[in-house]
Amino acid sequence: MGQTENITAVTDKATIDAQYRYWRVRVMYGMMGGYALYYFVRKNISIASKAITDEFQFSNTEWGVVLSVATIVYAFSKFFSGVLADRMNPKYMMSIGLLASAVINLFFGFGSSLTFFIVFWAINNLFQGAGMPPCSKLLTSWFAPKEIGSAWGIWNASHQIGGAVIVVWAGYLVAHDGWRAAFWIPGALCVVGAFWLFNRLTDSPESMGLPPVEVYKGEVTTPAPKDDTPFAEIFKKYILYNKWVWVVSIANFFVYIVRIGIMDWAPKYLQEAKGFDIKQASYALSGFEIAGIFGAFASGWISDKIFKGRRGPVSVFFMLLLIVGVGILFYVPSGQLGMMSVIFAALGFLVYGPQLLVAVAAADFATKQAASSAVGLTGLLGYMGASVCGVTTGVLVDRFGWNAAILFYLASAILGCLLLALTWFKSAHNATPDSVHH
Repeated sequence: MGQTENITAVTDKATIDAQYRYWRVRVMYGMMGGYALYYFVRKNISIASKAITDEFQFSNTEWGVVLSVATIVYAFSKFFSGVLADRMNPKYMMSIGLLASAVINLFFGFGSSLTFFIVFWAINNLFQGAGMPPCSKLLTSWFAPKEIGSAWGIWNASHQIGGAVIVVWAGYLVAHDGWRAAFWIPGALCVVGAFWLFNRLTDSPESMGLPPVEVYKGEVTTPAPKDDTPFAEIFKKYILYNKWVWVVSIANFFVYIVRIGIMDWAPKYLQEAKGFDIKQASYALSGFEIAGIFGAFASGWISDKIFKGRRGPVSVFFMLLLIVGVGILFYVPSGQLGMMSVIFAALGFLVYGPQLLVAVAAADFATKQAASSAVGLTGLLGYMGASVCGVTTGVLVDRFGWNAAILFYLASAILGCLLLALTWFKSAHNATPDSVHH
């Protein structure tokens, strides 16, 4: 919770305005920079995968175990971190998690056995779970409900910035210095970055004597639980028995199969099925992340401005186009770098829209006090989908070839679309406690 003891309330309107403007900008670029750094020490493994499996002669199924164990750990870490983030100062949680993950990357670069890779990448993902929940708390603390879709869309660019930079950077490091450098060098950078992050972030406006953002923006929202309400009661009412939080969380299971399938397996897919070298694959996939910046922001802005806080219609529209985009992969000839780059850019634009809106919708459907827990639940289900994706993709490719994996992603996109369609008419104002099941 925000630490409000001995804090003098700021009452001068000009000072409140100035403080809000300053801290909203600082918190936003701090979160964006910090979460991009998290990606430097998590998604580097995607580009290093082929070099590692070639050196140690791991099968796709064996390497799928490394990825799946890590994503299971990450799923639960993200959930429990979400619960913890609702009760903890976000600056401590996010910076400590990044520091620990960076140190583990330095150790990972010394690996030489399958067991070592499984254990250390799982530990890395344990700390990686501390990245997003503090951002959820800061976003809901500093931005009001009618602007949070757009603000979340801006912050969400950190995913793509970090993802795009590490895809190209790690590709260069693997090609010129070997796969170990792709863990040592980003790891060293993120040790320094963790201290910068700690310096940039803060807690809630209330912890600094400022009024809550809803009061500052003059928005009427669902009444929040009283401060003395036990957190277990808040969690039970606004998370466990809120069916809409569960609907978007289960939908996220399938959205993440597509998203993480592309992020973790596309470098190998492009090299083995489409005849690309490591540099070509890296460049083709960087468009996936860059286009995702615009897809996420567009989905948040459209849901705020056109659909007045309804995330369902925008999610469904994006998912329908995503289904078409995944299906096109069956028909692209080998060696078509330009065409494949365009397709992956389109897939990035389309998958990051629903991925963003699932989290925003969960925060909408819960309260500000339970927002991180709700987003944590979407992360738990999302990364359970990602863990299923890891082993399932490896087995499908080993037994039936890459087209079987693409079909798996296509089916997942269809199921995710159907679930998100259930939230078509729901917004923050008609899906919180009055409509939850008790």
